[in-house]
Amino acid sequence: MNYRHAFHAGNHADVLKHLVLLALLDALKRKQSPFFVLDTHAGRGRYQLTAEESAKTGEARDGIGKLAVQTGLPQGIRRYLDAVAAFNPDGRFEVYPGSPLLVAQALREHDYLAACELQPEEAAALKALFAHAGNVAVHARDGYGTIKALLPPKHGATRLARGLVLIDPPYEAQDAEYPRVIAALREGLERWPNATYAVWYPVKQRRSLHSFLREILKLPAKSVLDIELLVRADDSPLRLNGSGMLLLNPPWQFDADIAPVLPVLRKLLGEQGASTRLEWLKVAA
Repeated sequence: MNYRHAFHAGNHADVLKHLVLLALLDALKRKQSPFFVLDTHAGRGRYQLTAEESAKTGEARDGIGKLAVQTGLPQGIRRYLDAVAAFNPDGRFEVYPGSPLLVAQALREHDYLAACELQPEEAAALKALFAHAGNVAVHARDGYGTIKALLPPKHGATRLARGLVLIDPPYEAQDAEYPRVIAALREGLERWPNATYAVWYPVKQRRSLHSFLREILKLPAKSVLDIELLVRADDSPLRLNGSGMLLLNPPWQFDADIAPVLPVLRKLLGEQGASTRLEWLKVAA
């Protein structure tokens, strides 16, 4: 079982990740042409917030739970809450949709999703979830490998020019994961250079990220946008202090879509030392 997904569904990291993901999908839907989404570490797709593992941590109460009771929120946060609420028709946040389910909900008839999950139990649940979805393919295999196998994407004989690759690994050994992410991004950019690549990363101690970000900037992306939400100061290696989304080749002016939500997330979800970051690490020429 993917520990991070099962125990921490709906926490502050999921809030940031899925809020950004939905904004990216909305940007893709501004054009009529079809797009393709590859989710390399999809998990099981749907989580019960009332399950024992979720109840033990209570992280959803401090994440989406704090947002759900607020009014007057920015459109980006409301968009996220509405997407989750669609899976909770009784008005109680008991089910939390993972990234593949949120993507599938947002797809139009001519858009496509490939969701990858290596762990057998999670992959079986994911396959059952999308058993009748005609524009969703589930791959029970290593998500990094599908970048080489599935990109550039095709539907029949037609190559799809637009899309998104979401890389959201569990970071069980964080420093060991970075080289795999970099290699996957390099492969993806070579095969599908015009796509947007979104990489989620945890923040425990800042210094562990420095070399990773330096390597990101060596990749042949046209632009790189870094989005972070820290709910406390980043000085503890023992807990998740926050997280970030690195966007390679994000949509034009995407920072303007995200800027209004970050201070609100910091205020509502943060503790002492909370902070946000919205910075272009590389700007398109």
